[in-house]
Amino acid sequence: MHTLVFLSTRQVLQCQPAACQALPLLPRELFPLLFKVAFMDKKTVVLRELVHTWPFPLLSFQQLLQECAHCSRALLQERPSTESMQAVILGLTARLHTPETEAGTQPLCRKHALRVLDMTGLLDDGVEQDPGTMSMWDCTAAVARTCIAQQQGGTAEPGLAPVPVEVRVDLRVNRASYAFLREALRSSVGSPLRLCCRDLRAEDLPMRNTVALLQLLDAGCLRRVDLRFNNLGLRGLSVIIPHVARFQHLASLRLHYVHGDSRQPSVDGEDNFRYFLAQMGRFTCLRELSMGSSLLSGRLDQLLSTLQSPLESLELAFCALLPEDLRFLAQSPHAVRLKKLDLSGNDLSGSQLEPFQVLLQAAAATLLHLELTECQLADTQLLATLPVLTRCTSLRYLGLYGNPLSMAGLKELLRDSVVQAELRTVVHPFPVDCYEGLPWPPPASVLLEASINEEKFARVEAELHQLLLASGRAHVLWTTDIYGRLAADYFSL
Repeated sequence: MHTLVFLSTRQVLQCQPAACQALPLLPRELFPLLFKVAFMDKKTVVLRELVHTWPFPLLSFQQLLQECAHCSRALLQERPSTESMQAVILGLTARLHTPETEAGTQPLCRKHALRVLDMTGLLDDGVEQDPGTMSMWDCTAAVARTCIAQQQGGTAEPGLAPVPVEVRVDLRVNRASYAFLREALRSSVGSPLRLCCRDLRAEDLPMRNTVALLQLLDAGCLRRVDLRFNNLGLRGLSVIIPHVARFQHLASLRLHYVHGDSRQPSVDGEDNFRYFLAQMGRFTCLRELSMGSSLLSGRLDQLLSTLQSPLESLELAFCALLPEDLRFLAQSPHAVRLKKLDLSGNDLSGSQLEPFQVLLQAAAATLLHLELTECQLADTQLLATLPVLTRCTSLRYLGLYGNPLSMAGLKELLRDSVVQAELRTVVHPFPVDCYEGLPWPPPASVLLEASINEEKFARVEAELHQLLLASGRAHVLWTTDIYGRLAADYFSL
């Protein structure tokens, strides 16, 4: 539903030339809604002029494109339109080409107001591609081109300097885009258009390039560093980590494949690990740590003991955790603060089950998101864990995909979880009842690759849906879709 104010605003923007002429006469309070409607309806002429004459110090996508009192549509949950994004950038360019001495001549002196354009929070990858929309990389490239063009435009005459604007973005870089993005960051130094990275995601980037990029980032802006598919090992990480540790406001660090190099002498490997731990102790604001596919067997206590403050999100997927690792975590200060926990790929079916249950009990009061994909949890282990699992009364998301659970186990989980009023999403496996000739216990690879009986699974889905309806929980999503972007990011919890 839309309010009368929204509908009136949409009508005003139908004739874009007239709307642009009317902007100086409109109250400042209408500009946020004007921006959202223009962005939504691709009114690019108006959108460009709105950015050009923005009357507030901050223009934030996260504030303007979210669900609001006038319109329930949350544009941040959609891939942005190419036309609208280009219009915003053109409006920004127009501002930069307007000397500061001319700003005061604009109606209501609006031109000098904008100081920060915050374009963070745009939808990342994982949704269907559409040629009419921009991916995160497309947005990165568009802003980077603007930075380079502004620097290449030369120095303004004395007294005609453009009003400086800080542009906050989330940057995604890989081998192909590295040189281009590095040039953009260099160009923004001392430029009226200052590029500030909030979240950096670097994929398959050589160690020296990663270091060079980190050296160009503003230490006061960076919130997250996410290094993916780099396979650094401890030796590479020991080179990179001191450059990351200088970001004192860093809240999220995502590293992968942190393990020893079998080609190195073990003494070198231990020295590198100790150095890595020492650098981890420099972070003062870290709240999320992801160490996926890192060999941490028997070492979790060393890693977590170095941190200065408790974590709220901990991802340890495929880390070969031992019972003593889980016991330490359960007794650590981190357990009682955890909002998000990912133990995917760690076998919880044997001696790890009891310390896992203790950990779950410790985190029950705060846990919102629990990921247990491919943990070898069969009905026996699930039923033994249900009493403590259902004490997690604030839990919103539960991931159980890739576990050898039967339909009977899933129904028991569905019935017992009725006490978890906040639960909204359960990603469950295909029940073992729907496979033919499974070995027992079935390896996760078999569960992920073997074909299922579609007719049997259709009956399973129908029965689960009926059970949800009967318990008054039609709003809870039970699904086998692991690619639907259902898992929450830490900063959205």
